[in-house]
This record gives sequence, structure tokens and C-alpha cells, in this order.
Amino acid sequence: MAKLAKGSKALAYLVALLTVVVWGETFVSSKILLSHGLRPADIFAFRFAIAYAGMWVLSNRKFLSRNWKDELYMLLLGIFGGSLYFLTENSALEYSTASNVAIILCATPLVTSILMAAFYREERMRRSQFAGAFVALVGLALIIFNGEVILKLNPLGDNLAFGAVLCWGAYSMLMKRVAGRYDTTFVTRKVFGYGLLTILPYFAFFGWPSVLGAPASGVTDGLGSGFASGVLADPVVWGNLLYLGIVASLACYLAWNWSLKVLGTVKTTNILYLQPFSTMVIGSLLLHERITWMAILGAVILIAGVYKVVK
Repeated sequence: MAKLAKGSKALAYLVALLTVVVWGETFVSSKILLSHGLRPADIFAFRFAIAYAGMWVLSNRKFLSRNWKDELYMLLLGIFGGSLYFLTENSALEYSTASNVAIILCATPLVTSILMAAFYREERMRRSQFAGAFVALVGLALIIFNGEVILKLNPLGDNLAFGAVLCWGAYSMLMKRVAGRYDTTFVTRKVFGYGLLTILPYFAFFGWPSVLGAPASGVTDGLGSGFASGVLADPVVWGNLLYLGIVASLACYLAWNWSLKVLGTVKTTNILYLQPFSTMVIGSLLLHERITWMAILGAVILIAGVYKVVK
């Protein structure tokens, strides 16, 4: 039994790591879609709709939770892990610099660990783990700056970014309440479903994508009625949407929620520290972005810090 449990944990670490690698690439896919006229909310809606359709095939026998309280938890998971998280994260980039937002989002594992320690005694981190988390945070800062130390404070954008951090922390805490009592596929499907439902007020207020009924008036800037429906005929667009919906959402949310169940919230969430490192490597390979000595040093420090946290 001990060997089996150890093997499950090793597999969970590997699954969580692969998930973070995929999530690190999603910035590239999202950037491509944004360049074709899709808004952040459009991208979120399409990727979650695709993921929900796939999850319905995998988990269609049970529609509601066992009681109204658990159903409320599912609603909150869809908000904090879906609609509100993506809106705050993407909106932050409109008002603040990418470096500022990235630095603040890097605090997600540490903030989540603090929240979990405050509410769940069994999830408290040891001093050595806190030290490792701090070391990882330093490594992340070096990677994100990548030789260009420029900070421009913007209260609105920075607060939105920190709002995204709190959203993921809340998602992780709520997941702990339901993960042990429901199948991972059921919970993940509910997250996608409620994420889609709770993004609808945004579209009602700021305008619908034309493919969902608004006039196809072409690509708009800002918060207009969205892109022309013909853009979905572009193989680059639907290819990236399928990737985000099936791989980055359906498969990765399933994998991440399972890892949370096996490893616990604190150890799993701290693997998120590796996401900017993944983005840096993929950006270098696909977008030919420059990697400096500072970023390489940061990667070494980052990996050392994460190892200290999860060991």
C-alpha cells in the first residue's frame, strides 16, 4: 500500500508538472487569437464551451450535486476558477504592464498557501516550505524581468491582477471541500458549466461575439460587439481554440483537480511557480524571444525553491 501511495504521488507530481507546462503555452495561443480579433472574454467562452461539451460526454449521468450547499460550492468554483479569474487576469493586462501582472500572479502559490494555512490545519506549510516558496518567488522575478527591470505602478491594473490571485486561492480552497466527495470529472464539468453561465452578464453588458448573434461588424477594438463570425473559418483560429478547449481546459483541469485530490492543495499549487519558466522556454522556441543570463539564473533559483517546497 505504501508503494502504491508513493507511486500515485509521483504520478500526481508528473501530471501537475505537465499541466503547468501546457498552461505556460496558453499565453502563446491566446496571443494568436487576440491578434485575430477575439476578445479575452470570447476566448474564455469558446474554450470553456468546448471543454464543457467534452466533459458532458465523459460525465453526463449526474446533473446536480447531492444537496443545495454543494451545488453552491460548484457555482463558486465556476466563478473563482473560471469567469471571474479569467476576466480579472486578462483585464489587468489592459491597465498595467505585462511585467507587473506577471509578478503579481506569481504570488498565487504563496497567497494560496497562506489562505489554506488559515483555514485548514492539515495544509499548513513548514518553515522550510515557506523559505522554498520565497526562494521560488525570487527566481520568478528574475525570469520575468529577463534583464529589463521596469516597473510602472497602476493601481487599477495591479489590483485586478491581485484579484485574480485571490480568485485562484478561493478556487483551491473550495476544491478541497468537494474533491473528496465527488468524482473529478463531475466537479470539472460543473466548473466549466458555471464558468460559462457566469460570463453571460459580461456579454450582455459589453456585447456578444457575432457568432453568437450580434451583427458581424468586423473586428472591434475595446469592448464592442466582437469579431466577425468568418474569423472562425480560419484554421489557425479554430485550431488554437480546440487546443485551448480540449487540451488546456478539459484535460488540464481534470489533471489539476486530480492532483489537488492526491497531493493536497499547497504542494500542488506551488508547482504553479514553474509556469513562467515554461512560458519562457516555449516563447524562446516558438516566438524566438530572448533569454538572458538573469532569466537562466532565475530558472535555477526557481527550480531549487520549488523542490524545497514539494519534497
